[in-house]
Amino acid sequence: MDKPVKPDLRLPDYLPYRLSVVSNKASSLIAKAYQARFGLSIWEWRVIAVLGGEARPMTAQAVCEATAMDKVTVSRAIRALDGRDLVRRQPNAGDKRASDVTLTGEGEAIYAEIAPSALDYEARVLADFTDEERAALKQLLEQLERSLDGVSLK
Repeated sequence: MDKPVKPDLRLPDYLPYRLSVVSNKASSLIAKAYQARFGLSIWEWRVIAVLGGEARPMTAQAVCEATAMDKVTVSRAIRALDGRDLVRRQPNAGDKRASDVTLTGEGEAIYAEIAPSALDYEARVLADFTDEERAALKQLLEQLERSLDGVSLK
């Protein structure tokens, strides 16, 4: 009986693994700042960041699409933020099953305080990159995201 061919998968070279490691490292460093200062989880901060960056009411579904977070995680984050009066939910005029979510004044203040730190952190992470490398990285990440949108499992 022939021995099955061993797949040549080396985890350190596997793109999904590498992306996960980089993402975890990037998220966890800045997360320490907003967790310590405001008691926010990564998921709660992402909801605040997308609402603050968009500066318009969004449904939970729109937050899911903007952040690539799953519905349960977004719902829990919104519920927790609502319980702390950091977001406000109002009925959506076009869909009675959905709510429009916006930042409250306190939520906006948190966004205004953390966003500059997040941008500074990003600048420090990319400090050793040339302008051309930063532009290429952005373009490649956008291309990779579009490619992932077109891939489905068999």
